[in-house]
Amino acid sequence: MLMLLVVVLVVSGALVAGAAWGIYGKLPTRVEGFLVALAGGALLLSVTSELIEPSIAKSSVFHAMLGVGAGAIVFAVADYLIDEKWGSNSGGGLLAAITLDGIPENLALGVALIGAGGMEVAALAGSILLSNLPEAAGGARAMTADGRSKGTVMLLWIGTAALLALAAIVGNLALAGVGEGTLAVIRCFAAGAVVASLATEVFPQAFREDRHWAGVATALGVILAFWLSSLAGG
Repeated sequence: MLMLLVVVLVVSGALVAGAAWGIYGKLPTRVEGFLVALAGGALLLSVTSELIEPSIAKSSVFHAMLGVGAGAIVFAVADYLIDEKWGSNSGGGLLAAITLDGIPENLALGVALIGAGGMEVAALAGSILLSNLPEAAGGARAMTADGRSKGTVMLLWIGTAALLALAAIVGNLALAGVGEGTLAVIRCFAAGAVVASLATEVFPQAFREDRHWAGVATALGVILAFWLSSLAGG
């Protein structure tokens, strides 16, 4: 439980730190694009090595395919509703847009912590932390640019961080006794949603902001995640 709380606090705290960076700090656009691509590359490798591969090893390829496909489809439908139906700048749509990436990531983090010890989740937690910082910074900056007060935006991100921390805790506690086949589908569902979010949001943003170095940054993110995984013995 102590490891769960520490990891959740660090990962969710990155959202608050990123929002503060977006509201009160400033980096060149290309630097932000580089960081977004770096985080995306790290997260892409991590969901593969820390969620999909272990699910295949402990369950089956079928369970993994089912989960990844379902997660990607659900994300795509929700993303469409936010953009085309609710409006990404509306109240409910805005909150949904912020949390849509984070809930699968944090649910996956909580599930990955089931039975884990030491640094086994270092790669996934580190990659989510890296992705949370630039994502929150960009989101917070866009909200303030739309005319929302800095205090309101900061409170929204603090509330979002608390909600995502709850998702990780629920994922860990509520699913601890679930069978390995079901757990594999849940892990891969979260992985599929994250992969879909990378394809539709993270990498396009990185390319727009830093098209010449986005590929290099993504590769560096993969290398970083591989290094974190090696520390955990993965």
